[in-house]
This record gives sequence, structure tokens and C-alpha cells, in this order.
Amino acid sequence: QAYPVLKDVYDRMAHVYENVVVPISDGIRVFQVVTNLKATAESEGRELSKAYEKTVVLATIDESWKEHLREMDELKQSVQAATYEQKDPLLIYKFESFELFKAMINKVNKDVVSTLMKGHIPTQDPEQVREAKQRRQIENLKASKSDFSQYGAGPGGGPDRDQKTEPVRVEKKVGRNDPCPCGSGKKYKHCHGQQQAVAPRQNARI
Repeated sequence: QAYPVLKDVYDRMAHVYENVVVPISDGIRVFQVVTNLKATAESEGRELSKAYEKTVVLATIDESWKEHLREMDELKQSVQAATYEQKDPLLIYKFESFELFKAMINKVNKDVVSTLMKGHIPTQDPEQVREAKQRRQIENLKASKSDFSQYGAGPGGGPDRDQKTEPVRVEKKVGRNDPCPCGSGKKYKHCHGQQQAVAPRQNARI
């Protein structure tokens, strides 16, 4: 199932990628299987199967071993009561722990076989992909409308047309020989006009 895709990736991107990660699911969990791209292409996918088997075995052993350790702790607490029953707690512990270990091995074998038999590469239904795309488009449209209402509209829900602009005021230019507007009675060139003539130049900012 994955070989044609991996072969295409190898033919086009072998100089870029050495390994590739393939998601394989048993219907409950998804295993991220790492396999060598060149070996997988040259073995027509058999290398991917080996990598999947290795990943499943290691993951199953890890989970089962953790569960086995919890059961061993519970056993250790329960055999302590054997002292009050005049029984050897060490002997009971050895016997029960061996039985728990055998049960763990059997469970690991069953879980590994079951997971390997159910393994498949998850795919998306085209109809579900289409519906998800439509939902994203609707959500993006709603977000765009919300932004427009917040930043581009006034209190009434539309553009803020009531905003008034301040009128531009143009002051009449005073001639040099006209009376100064300050009311001093002097000519403008001998009063404030003289101060404006010697005003320093500002530096240009780029």
C-alpha cells in the first residue's frame, strides 16, 4: 500500500531524505514507523514491514512491562499478610511472580500478533476532507466579517459616516509694511516679521 508512494519519494528526494516516517494504525493507536528510504525502495516495501514489526514489539513490551511492575508491587503488598497465616511469604512471592511473568509473556504475544494483523495506513475519506475544507472557509469568512465590524464599522454596524473633519483654516498673509497683527503699532517688518526672518533652519530627516 505504501510502496508506490515511498518509491516515488525515493526517486525524487533520495538526495535529501535518508529515513522516512510512516504512520501505521491498528484502529486504536497510531505508530510512527521510521524506516530507511533506500532500503524500503530496494526491498519493495519489505523493509517497512520489518520496521513496523520492530516498532510494535518494542511498544507492546514497554507497555506490558510497566503493567507487570505495577502487578508486582501489588503482589509484594499482598504477600505480607501471609506472615499472619504462618506461611512463607518469600515462597509465595516467587511462585506468584513467576505466574505473573508467564501471563505477561502470553499477553505480549497475543497483542503483538493482533496489532500486526490489524495494521494499516490511515487514509482520509474524500468527503470528510471536502467538508473540513468547507468548514475552514466558513470560519475564515466569519473571522473576516468580525474584523471588519470591529475595525471598519461605526456603532451602527456600517461605516462611520458621521465622523466630521475639521475645516482647513487659511490665515491672511501679512505684508512687510502692514501694521503688525500683535497691536504694537509697528510695521510688521520691524516687529514679528523681523523675528520670523532670522528663524533658524531645521535639519532634514530622512
